[in-house]
Amino acid sequence: MVTNMLGLYRFVQWTWGLPQTLVGSVYYLLNIKQPHYEYHGSKVTIWKSKSSLSLGMFTFISDDPFCYYESYQREYSETEFSKMLLVHEYGHTIQSLIFGPLYLLLVGVPSILWSFLPVFVRKRERERLSYFSVYPERWANKLGEKVTGDLSIGEPI
Repeated sequence: MVTNMLGLYRFVQWTWGLPQTLVGSVYYLLNIKQPHYEYHGSKVTIWKSKSSLSLGMFTFISDDPFCYYESYQREYSETEFSKMLLVHEYGHTIQSLIFGPLYLLLVGVPSILWSFLPVFVRKRERERLSYFSVYPERWANKLGEKVTGDLSIGEPI
């Protein structure tokens, strides 16, 4: 049963989620020398970036998970937080299954803008908002937890 579900996950990512999976495969190949493993069908890469990212069935986790999330260091070890970040990013792979070819437009663009656009960075700082407090980030947390049964990232402690 699990093997069938993993096969279905991959099939849907390579068909319905083709645009983001193709981009993810390019990133995967560009980072082929980095450590890789599988998580619920997703190909996970630990990469040398400050940000983590999900593109179709490819998930990229920062080798410095606390880079943008220093407040979590008081409560979690690096291993615990990396796993929570992975669950969050896996939630984005489920969004890819839901939105298919619209994922980049409906999830990717809003996520990147919320993350890096100076007006939103200032808004988060000014209003003390968590990065994970808005769509699609909050939803990715919930999807990741529901599908994997593992803990994702909540509001900062």
